[in-house]
Amino acid sequence: MSRRILVIDDSELIREAATVALGLAGWAVDAQPGGEEGVAAARSAPPDGILLDVMMPGLDGPSTLERLRTGDATRDVPVAFLTARAEEQGERDALLALGASAVIPKPFSLPQLAGQVSEAFGWST
Repeated sequence: MSRRILVIDDSELIREAATVALGLAGWAVDAQPGGEEGVAAARSAPPDGILLDVMMPGLDGPSTLERLRTGDATRDVPVAFLTARAEEQGERDALLALGASAVIPKPFSLPQLAGQVSEAFGWST
């Protein structure tokens, strides 16, 4: 099944890598460089899932998630955080407590990313 994924990350390299990896799985990918742009994109065309960077200038990941949860169109869209600090249990627990479906470590493996996303969101592959 084809999915639409929104990637919100201030790193152009991460956005490009995720777009390629998820595109190879047959998914449509929209990539936005920040929280404000990501929220606007998600509200105008709600994706099936969102990959969200934790640390970004301006609107950070947790604040972006909070805004997504207040919109009718985006309230129930599953979100997985992307972070280099995913190995720290306290950090993972705090991010999951915000309502994220999963925390995916950076750097991620391109061949494994679609599987990680599917698992995080409870999608069958």
